Amino acid sequence: MQGNDLYSYAHLVVAAIRVWEHQKTIPPSIDEICQTLSFSPERANLICRKLHEIGIIDIVEGAYGTRLFIKNHLLVEEIPKGTSESGLEKELKKFKAAKKDYTRKIESLQAEQAEKRKNLFSEIEKKLKKGLDKT
Repeated sequence: MQGNDLYSYAHLVVAAIRVWEHQKTIPPSIDEICQTLSFSPERANLICRKLHEIGIIDIVEGAYGTRLFIKNHLLVEEIPKGTSESGLEKELKKFKAAKKDYTRKIESLQAEQAEKRKNLFSEIEKKLKKGLDKT
């Protein structure tokens, strides 16, 4: 079973670059990596940008388009293995937690207001009873 974490994708992209360079004797473009690995362009661009940030590959733009070069393949082993949460998932969890806190605050304020209303009505009722008792 193939993993879908950055570590596995990094190995695939580096291998695809090597195979492409071996077969065609030129560095591949991101589109050619997409075709080789059956990735969507969005996924391939995201993975290539991350690998470029880490220093595994170089993305060079030239007259013949954008080409990918392997810079330091050993850095692939420094990527944590296993499925890690993406930034989007982390932000989503943070948002859900903040929303829960906000909902709790609203519920506590509503409970407070209900208690105040109840106390106010009981005071008004006492005053009315006192007023009726006097007459």
